[in-house]
Amino acid sequence: MQKIFVGDVQGCGDEFEELCERADRTFGSDHQIWCVGDLINRGPKNLLPLRLMRERVEDGRGVFILGNHEIGLLRVWLGIWELEPRNTYPEVLDSDECQEWIDWLCGQPLARCGEIGNSPFAMVHAAVHPDWTLDEIEPLARRIEERLATRDKSELMALLGEDDSTADEALLEDRDNLGRLTRCRTVDSRLIWSSASPRHSMRPWHEPWSERDHDYGIVYGHWSRQGLHVAKGLRGLDSGCVHHGRGRMGFLSGWLPRDDDTGAFESDQFAVPDERFWRIDPQRAYYL
Repeated sequence: MQKIFVGDVQGCGDEFEELCERADRTFGSDHQIWCVGDLINRGPKNLLPLRLMRERVEDGRGVFILGNHEIGLLRVWLGIWELEPRNTYPEVLDSDECQEWIDWLCGQPLARCGEIGNSPFAMVHAAVHPDWTLDEIEPLARRIEERLATRDKSELMALLGEDDSTADEALLEDRDNLGRLTRCRTVDSRLIWSSASPRHSMRPWHEPWSERDHDYGIVYGHWSRQGLHVAKGLRGLDSGCVHHGRGRMGFLSGWLPRDDDTGAFESDQFAVPDERFWRIDPQRAYYL
């Protein structure tokens, strides 16, 4: 079954629908959409990609992981964060289905691992710790997901809140790993993460990860300013569709690792160069 990995949608519902329709035309039912998270926020259509993705997840033709904007929606819903003017969460929060969407999102994973042919991989929204092995990623994510899946507001407040005075070391560790999985862009010399762009002693998280010469690849998103990132072992798919019109060309990216005509997978799906991408151009300038 053809996997199609899709970068950050961020409320660009028309473009995501176009990609899904292209997948249906090209592969029929013999494909899966793997979304790196951030289906929602900033763009004008949030419910459309949520519905399209949920349909595919529920019929076995989709895999979705949470991004920082889904976590942000939960924080606004809980009252931890105030709604910012540029956020488009109200389309979800004010809908009759709000509680249903909150419950669904709380049941979604933060990381998924698997194989493409003989190439093992992890899909996360933002980053992994440079020292994590593939076998460590899902157990770390599952522990956080169990906290989210309780759907208990006090438990969610404890996980997603910003009060660091707690003595619960396991909770603090889960908070830190949640941030790394959904918000990290750079790390310092001690591998402490930050959401900031590289500067001074901070460098992209994937540089020290690559130096470890891991035996798995990573598919991720979250970093529109970096753009489409194609490097050995790495496929960064946030090409900034929602930022189109902000002095640069944004678009929605899909990565299609594929077998050849003989049915044999390439030995390393994460090798470079790689031209197995779909580009869905934006239908409008989202920022004028």
